[in-house]
Amino acid sequence: MKFSDISKPSKDLLSDDYTSSVTLKAKGKAGPIGVTIETERSAAGTLSSKIGGKFSYAGLNFDKVQAKADGSSVLETSLVPCQGCKLTFKANKGADLGVEYTTGSITTTGSLDVLNMSKLSTSAMCVGVAPGINVGGDLSYNISGDKAGLSSYNVGASYASGKLSTSVTSASKFSQFNVGVLYKVNSDLSLASSTTHSSKKSCDVLAVGGTYTGLGSVGTIKAKLGSNGVTSACLIKEVAPKVNVTASGSVSGTDLSTFKYGFGVTM
Repeated sequence: MKFSDISKPSKDLLSDDYTSSVTLKAKGKAGPIGVTIETERSAAGTLSSKIGGKFSYAGLNFDKVQAKADGSSVLETSLVPCQGCKLTFKANKGADLGVEYTTGSITTTGSLDVLNMSKLSTSAMCVGVAPGINVGGDLSYNISGDKAGLSSYNVGASYASGKLSTSVTSASKFSQFNVGVLYKVNSDLSLASSTTHSSKKSCDVLAVGGTYTGLGSVGTIKAKLGSNGVTSACLIKEVAPKVNVTASGSVSGTDLSTFKYGFGVTM
């Protein structure tokens, strides 16, 4: 587990699968290369696609090689020089060289902006400091420019016991704290919430939601209510082996004119 995953249980329930886009994602194999083609329809009805691949050569993993419709590209590679250590390189709009190292219950990460040489980010995560308890922290340092110096630093902790998973992380140099909660009511129903706490506002409920899997013939049902008054729901169904369909919709309050929908197929 990395520090960026400390709030993953509640975040995934409240963010994954909700969409307002119409997309088609197809995965396949071309020899040793895994190929992915993603197509999205814009509000004007035009289609844009991006094609990507994933493969390994001589110990170097090309985790993502992607060409987009606008002419831009994405490259993500990784290399494992020794046990517990992974080197990464990610190029999109920028270029970041990273390292991940795990020893025992501790995972550390580092990332350097090698395009502009402007930012260095690090994090550390310790799993199991006590039964069910994980703690960690991260910091970022601006190397150059007018804002050179320590730009951000945060800590966090998570706790899991039985049906309950919770996390607390700081933000904005300890001026705000984010709390995520996930509770598994039973094998079919899970509930989650996300709140922020600061001196300006003691409690701000960002979102509450749940997921239900008890209707096997229907699929997985998810719903959430955001602090902005937007209610969202989605249905995820495997309509054929390895073919998943996601239908999503959202509306602001009771104003049906704000209704937005999304539909996605993954195969």
